[in-house]
Amino acid sequence: MERVVSLFLSIHPENPQPRQIKQAVEHLRKGGVIAYPTDSSYALGCQLEDKKAVERLRAIRQIDDRHFLTLVCRDLSEVARYARVDNVQYRMMKHGTPGPYTFILEATKEAPRRLWTRRNTIGLRVPANPIAHALLAELGEPLLSATLHLPGDDYPLSDPWEIDARLCHALDVIIDGGHCGLEPSTVVDLSGKSPEIVRRGLGDVALLGLE
Repeated sequence: MERVVSLFLSIHPENPQPRQIKQAVEHLRKGGVIAYPTDSSYALGCQLEDKKAVERLRAIRQIDDRHFLTLVCRDLSEVARYARVDNVQYRMMKHGTPGPYTFILEATKEAPRRLWTRRNTIGLRVPANPIAHALLAELGEPLLSATLHLPGDDYPLSDPWEIDARLCHALDVIIDGGHCGLEPSTVVDLSGKSPEIVRRGLGDVALLGLE
């Protein structure tokens, strides 16, 4: 059965309208999957504990359960609930948060086991985008997310109108927060003995003291 066309919400990129943020979060709480802007590129998001929504997100993104998803958090204190963070890791992350960085850390028991990698790690991020922050504040918990980069495309989707044209029947909400960049976040693995840059993206690794 074809899904109903998604709700398209134009939200101010610097001063998000509370009523529209609440609309988007209502859909998330009902099992919805949304497209929303971050400080790097657009992302797909759903509730952390909603298995059906997670399955839909993976189907839309066309990835299997071997592809790790990211927990997008409000702040570093929320990160510490789902991942083990020592003092050295915390100081490094503090230099890059909020910002376009994804950190891979050892998962705690609070993190759903289905999100763990085979090394018992999990990816976490604290974005700087005001719309993303407003969504997280209203939801009151992290968003389970993946970069909106579809198979066959050279870059992540950055135009909300293109997202609407291509995915309006697959998503519940598309947030128009203006054009985003084409670079994904920088991914840094902090789970080993020394930090490892897994992917170079928008975030400058020099800010983390890695160059």
